[in-house]
Amino acid sequence: MNLFSLLNNRSKPITIGIIGAGKFATMFFAQALKIPSIHIVGVVDIHPENAKSNMEMVGWDLSAFETSNLSDAFSCGKTFISDNWEELVYHESIEIIVECTGNPIAAVEHCLSAFKNQKNVINVTVEADAFCGFALSQKANDAGVLYSMAYGDQPALTCELVDWARTCGFNVVAAGRGHKWLKHYQKSTPDTVWDYWGLTKEQADRGRLNPKMFNAFLDGSKPSIESVAIANTANLSAPSNGLIFPAGGIDDIPTLMRPISEGGILENKGMVDVVSCMTPDGKQIPYDIRKGVWVVFEADTEYLKNCFEEYKVITDPSGKYTSLYKRWHLIGLELAISIASIGIRKEATGASTCFNADCVAIAKRNLKVGEILDGEGGYTVSGGIRPASTSIKNNYLPLGLAHNVSLQKPINDGQILTSTGAGSPPAFETLSAGKVLQVVFGSTSTETRNSTNNLADTNLSASITPSATNSKVLII
Repeated sequence: MNLFSLLNNRSKPITIGIIGAGKFATMFFAQALKIPSIHIVGVVDIHPENAKSNMEMVGWDLSAFETSNLSDAFSCGKTFISDNWEELVYHESIEIIVECTGNPIAAVEHCLSAFKNQKNVINVTVEADAFCGFALSQKANDAGVLYSMAYGDQPALTCELVDWARTCGFNVVAAGRGHKWLKHYQKSTPDTVWDYWGLTKEQADRGRLNPKMFNAFLDGSKPSIESVAIANTANLSAPSNGLIFPAGGIDDIPTLMRPISEGGILENKGMVDVVSCMTPDGKQIPYDIRKGVWVVFEADTEYLKNCFEEYKVITDPSGKYTSLYKRWHLIGLELAISIASIGIRKEATGASTCFNADCVAIAKRNLKVGEILDGEGGYTVSGGIRPASTSIKNNYLPLGLAHNVSLQKPINDGQILTSTGAGSPPAFETLSAGKVLQVVFGSTSTETRNSTNNLADTNLSASITPSATNSKVLII
């Protein structure tokens, strides 16, 4: 509980480099001005002028960018802005790389290069973590550096609650986040997002909000992606057929998130799911958890049940299940917690420990041969969580690879895509999706990621394969 004082007592600032200057990074820029113990040495964006503009918008003075290179920025306490991420990752002054691009293919390359150059990484691009977070965790461990989720995003905050409950000796029954969800939102596109979200176009433009990114939240993709990250970090299970999104307020969570056999929605104890703030007929539920996170745990003895009762803890009707929650997450405004935790305590704020869950691509409409998939938040597919064992068995296409992919066969509305029905994604800048698969999984085929026998067939540098338990492990 002394992270603030430890940060202020550092003899020199924690030096960081940021890749991607969008909404998350801009929120952190606003806070970084007030934290002298953190020095943003460099910021990289494919449009450097946009990065400068965003930083100016939140209060940065132009003089902070008056530097010609990273070395000068480091020595003078300034910030160098460019479009050269490799130079940033390679520079010896940087302690931590913060990956904020939102592009899973690019993010994996940035993470792997950072590990190679002995840099710790905070990966804001949870899409990459959902695709291959456990592999990235092991690659970081092999390199002797830290790989971490970003504090401020809901996965890290949820896993913090899970860690609290388990450290206190409680059995975790379920954990997750909140969301505004109605079934027809799954078909939403960037053209419809603001009306559903509850913002005017003027408000969205004022905040420089990306409609495709926000639509990924609305259509269920981001809740699924983040639930995958939670499951794979906290060793929880995924629902068999995707998130259920039961409707309820905060006090309803213990009643909703208990086993079906006891009146709840869970297939088993120890699962992830998401609570909706809307009733099925579209009515707002009071005191909701839309922007927050929660964990449900149980009293497994009569004494604990009595304690809950004596201290007037809100429980389910049986008095057995209760929850702890954090009603708000502040996204990039909270990133300094991850930076300080890594820079001072050498501790990640959450990282994948297993491969229990996967986020797969689901057609939003009937798709024709030759159509190009446009990834999360777009017009063609949304993401859905599935158990990793199911995804492996059926060769499902990960949402993280469902971008710039040409379909080889027609797909019906609501159908899960398989990697055999889509062509190989083209190159993204200097890195193709095939290279990501080669580096992380040892083959350019998505089938390698989903194969259970490839270790016996090929000489792989890394591969996903089932363990003796329900979890999936990465064999290096």
